[in-house]
Amino acid sequence: MMYTFKRHDMLEGQIAIVTGAGRGIGAAIADRLARDGATVVRADLTEGDFTGDLSDEATTGRLIAETITAHGKIDILVNNAGGGVILPFLSHTPETLRTTIDRNLWTAVWCCWHALPHMKAAEYGRIINIGADSVRNGLVDHAGYNAAKGGVHAMTTGLAREFAPSNITVNTVAPCVVETEVVREYRQTRPELIAAVTEIIPLGRPAAESEVAGMVAYLAGPDGGFVTGQVLSLNGGTAML
Repeated sequence: MMYTFKRHDMLEGQIAIVTGAGRGIGAAIADRLARDGATVVRADLTEGDFTGDLSDEATTGRLIAETITAHGKIDILVNNAGGGVILPFLSHTPETLRTTIDRNLWTAVWCCWHALPHMKAAEYGRIINIGADSVRNGLVDHAGYNAAKGGVHAMTTGLAREFAPSNITVNTVAPCVVETEVVREYRQTRPELIAAVTEIIPLGRPAAESEVAGMVAYLAGPDGGFVTGQVLSLNGGTAML
């Protein structure tokens, strides 16, 4: 007997914004949502359908407004824009700390603030933030980064409760170290850091970009509709329960 498999189209007709989609995890997420049928607006600092610094409120406002003008709605928002300046806390400067907070927290805050009125009016929305397992496990040299990602985790629960009556779910996917281009660069420049963040993972390896994208796709799709206010660890068993 022969079987014919159709393209997976569980997100057909949905409009998704993925921030930080120029490369790495963001690109993998955008590709996965597109394969699942969504029309994806890829936002990034330097490349994509929309370019600009999303830690700036006005820039983020333009992203949301242009998406509404072009597509009429926003069903899915993936707040992936970020990037940590990973240093011992006292090696940070005021500038590197501000950069870390701007990239990882303000980008998510402004995207939510501008997108939620449209989702609320439509009585539908799926917001998925990309957090960090380091918030939970106290990873070496991550205090500044955790200050930003911890804010994202905390915002998740507050928004989830506030907007649940509007059929909007808000969750965070919190990966441990992920096998990205940046991590491969760090293997050359800071091998001791990559060794430290990998050796605590029971499965013995970083997560794949596709594994993060798969978790996001689940939360964005119909099977994830009853999940909200959660921080889902994608950590190879680094922390359990």
